[in-house]
Amino acid sequence: MWQQLLQEIQEGNIKSLARTISLVENEYEGFEQFLQTLPHSSNKIIGITGPPGAGKSTLADALIESIVEAGKSVAVLCIDPSSPFNLGALLGDRIRMSEWYNHPNVFIRSLATRGSLGGLHPKIIEITDVLKSARFDYIIIETVGVGQSEIEIAGLADTTIVVVVPEAGDEVQTMKAGLMEIADIFVVNKADRPDADTFVKNLNLMLAPSFQQANEVAIIKTIASKREGIQELINAITKHQQHIQAYDKKYWLLAEKAYYLIQQKRMTGVDKKILKQELEKNKEANLYKFISKYL
Repeated sequence: MWQQLLQEIQEGNIKSLARTISLVENEYEGFEQFLQTLPHSSNKIIGITGPPGAGKSTLADALIESIVEAGKSVAVLCIDPSSPFNLGALLGDRIRMSEWYNHPNVFIRSLATRGSLGGLHPKIIEITDVLKSARFDYIIIETVGVGQSEIEIAGLADTTIVVVVPEAGDEVQTMKAGLMEIADIFVVNKADRPDADTFVKNLNLMLAPSFQQANEVAIIKTIASKREGIQELINAITKHQQHIQAYDKKYWLLAEKAYYLIQQKRMTGVDKKILKQELEKNKEANLYKFISKYL
């Protein structure tokens, strides 16, 4: 079954791709052996992150439109926050992207974080590798943009786009060094708002020299709702991906992926629902004594 699914994915069968993602997501029997048979892929991952309200979904929608108009294909994973009670997605399918769901050159999948502390889906690495086996020209991952997900996306994406808005001046001043370091491209969205040019200038000053990297970090101004600056962004993405080299940061990121997968494997068998039931039975239990049996 698994090998047939892989063959169909490589042939461009979207239904088989969607089914395989669901099987991997739910750890169907044989999924680990299937993942070990995935061929090496040179497909590059584009990660889009940034604070809530920056316009990430609108930007992703504009990128899809531009990619489709160029006759290319694209897969998009949207990571939605999940309810802490039932672990289902709170946002569901993105309304802004709804027009693309039946387009033959577009594949969109919404995934809940399922309580993952970092803000990404617990099977995001595996699902991304399944996508890389398909014949997409672009693969985009859009995060919820909260907590640690901004940093985690860097361990997954070949090109990390951090989306901010001009009003985020104070936020950028206090922005964590880690977030500044993971950005390959900064997008200043809603650039028709006041002080956008001043914001870009200040961002440039912050990037040099303290956060100097091997490759220059591009800063692109966009108005995603009006589709302005999108082609410049695609050009910047293409340029960055053409110059990705086997540098030290890349292997640290691969090590981060390996660490995450090993950690996930070690946590197999620990179920939140069962933990909840046991805690309900032992209402006055010492939490540290309680978790000791799992360590």
